[in-house]
Amino acid sequence: MCRFLAYSGEPVFLSELVCAPAHSLVHQSLHADEGKTETNGDGFGIGWYGERPEPGVYRDISPAWSDENLVNLCGQVRARTFFAHVRAATGTATTRANCHPFAHGPYLFMHNGQIGGYHRIKRRLEALIPDELYDRRRGSTDSEALFLLALANGLADDPVGAMAETLAQVRGLMQAAGVCEPLRFTALLTDGETLTAYRWACDGRPPSLYYRETETGLVVVSEPIDGCREGWTVVPKGGTLLARRGGPVTVRGQEQGAPAARARVAA
Repeated sequence: MCRFLAYSGEPVFLSELVCAPAHSLVHQSLHADEGKTETNGDGFGIGWYGERPEPGVYRDISPAWSDENLVNLCGQVRARTFFAHVRAATGTATTRANCHPFAHGPYLFMHNGQIGGYHRIKRRLEALIPDELYDRRRGSTDSEALFLLALANGLADDPVGAMAETLAQVRGLMQAAGVCEPLRFTALLTDGETLTAYRWACDGRPPSLYYRETETGLVVVSEPIDGCREGWTVVPKGGTLLARRGGPVTVRGQEQGAPAARARVAA
């Protein structure tokens, strides 16, 4: 599965987090420790917020470890909020349109996980996406479909409730199709000012997710970028992290009535 990183806080150069650390995201693209696969070489992407309300996005299908453009961009771009993602494809084509993060208006979204039996429910899932949003679909991944359906379900007004409703709909399609493979959903959403991180799974085995508050801001990662778990906090299974840039971090766990539990998508 994929590896990703998100930052929100005072402006910093992307290279400080994406490239420079000992176990940086670029390093994880070749040597991940906690992913399903060690290599994540099916493309990469970065998304960042500068002077405009809508983010800039750069994505490519080359492996992050061998792309000089990525290193050069990260060394020049300074942003208050940014996403970075390295991809390990799970059944869909290695194309630029399938690389994360996905953008719509002021939003960026990226996902680590998969919809079990996606090929068996893809047509029914896409039919739930309204035409005006489906027209923005460029790739073929389950991740992009989840993002667009969540937007239709009110993601802008309620990022937790809308995503819970979306995953409940997907679980319903999976059950109707007799799919036994799990739905695993560790994902990040931002509008440049707020950040929501989800760690949900129907089998209780969501991909890893950590966060740390630094002197400049909040860092959320698939696995620690310094190669050491000390100083990092695990987002609990079935949990959701919510934060506003420069504000406090709130983590809702399943034991607190997380929407994942209400939607029956967390074990």
